[in-house]
Amino acid sequence: MPRITEVVKMLLIINVIIYFGTTMLPAEVRDWLVLYFPLSDHFKPVQLVTHMFNHGGPMHLFFNMFGLFMFGPPLETQWGPKKFLFFYLVCGFGAAALHILVGYFEYYQAIALLTPEQIDIVINEGRDVLWNRENYKLEAMGNLNRTLNVYALGASGALYGILVAYGMNYPNAKLALIFFPVPVAAKYFIPGLLLLDIIGGFGGFSIFSLGIAHFAHIGGALTGFLLIMYWRKYGSRL
Repeated sequence: MPRITEVVKMLLIINVIIYFGTTMLPAEVRDWLVLYFPLSDHFKPVQLVTHMFNHGGPMHLFFNMFGLFMFGPPLETQWGPKKFLFFYLVCGFGAAALHILVGYFEYYQAIALLTPEQIDIVINEGRDVLWNRENYKLEAMGNLNRTLNVYALGASGALYGILVAYGMNYPNAKLALIFFPVPVAAKYFIPGLLLLDIIGGFGGFSIFSLGIAHFAHIGGALTGFLLIMYWRKYGSRL
């Protein structure tokens, strides 16, 4: 088991406190802390930060924090707390950036197929439709509704950056899933996880398929990879 380090400990505490704290807040207040699509009426710039520290349920929180606890300390020990925290946050922002970029593609793809009247219906009524666990039968209206009114949250994007960094720094470390306890070297294990997200993202294509923001995972991983490669070539002042 890794020795817990200071920044990892701080992130664990913040995520746990925010999770249990937000369960006691009204839904209107919680809406300020998750990430909506920028063209949604519910988007606030602060959400680009706050969504990384919110989780949708106890298992969502547990798996993200377990991953941070397992893979974060070796990197923080190697890099130091300042560089580790910078890397973690940048990967979280990178995850949000790709998630939003794909959202723009889906948004413009949907409105190209809809009349102005249909678009107005989605904007004015779509959120209530989703709150009733329903959606529009017309595919383009349903896609637009999900893009505008389904939010993203969680530390998964930042965690995927941590996973990539761990795999690049400790490629021969043996890893295993809880439900698939067969040790596999990190250099094979982590690309395998990413491949599942790529398949999930492009297979279902929607960024909201099965409630998993696949492209946010890919964005966090890609940001982490590019940042590591930059540091290896040019060094870091952190």
